[in-house]
Amino acid sequence: MRLRLPEERPTEPPTGYKIAHPVLSQDGTRGGFTGVSLGGALPYGVLADASCVYGLRHRAPHRRCACGFHCVHERAAAEAMLCTAEHRAAVLLEVSVLGAFIRFERGFRYARQRVRTATVGPCVCGAASVALADAGWGRPGWRALAPSCAGCVRARTSVSLAGFARLAGEGLRVVAGGAAPVAAGLPSADGLGVPELAAEAALLQARLDWFQTQLSRLGEPGPGPGERQG
Repeated sequence: MRLRLPEERPTEPPTGYKIAHPVLSQDGTRGGFTGVSLGGALPYGVLADASCVYGLRHRAPHRRCACGFHCVHERAAAEAMLCTAEHRAAVLLEVSVLGAFIRFERGFRYARQRVRTATVGPCVCGAASVALADAGWGRPGWRALAPSCAGCVRARTSVSLAGFARLAGEGLRVVAGGAAPVAAGLPSADGLGVPELAAEAALLQARLDWFQTQLSRLGEPGPGPGERQG
């Protein structure tokens, strides 16, 4: 006799938590995420369907495979993963578990998901993040991004938190730590609140300061005929 798992039919999609790295498409027109473990080589959008990472033709999640999206039940369990060195630059995602799912003691393995909120941690220097900047690695066609403050962005490819939410679409909210959520889908500055506008201004000022420093260096006179460089 083969035992069958009990079936659940929730009236509302279950909520789960996971961590991932934000990514920006090579042409800078789309935002998404890439996982930190199984399936990390396949970036996904805010609303996405899972497929078998082993190339098998069954639907995910299959009971005899490890395929499908993964998340945990508790926010604190996902936050604990951010303490490891290799995951410090990841962001915390709150997701809706959609489609077929398999429930485990600590989380779900499931077929479809919608990322509702992305919580961005502090910059590596410890300051509050106002942007997501080039992390120095990526996937084919995608640049990985990491949280960055205004002072550390410099000339790196970057996008503000509000800008990333807009590029990712599908109603995604981006939150800087405990700050107010950033609204998505805004084509201009109209409707942005004071925190979002202040973050945009800080990012712009940091870039201007960096370019001013570079211009000043270019304008410094070289050594005279009788002078020697140390």
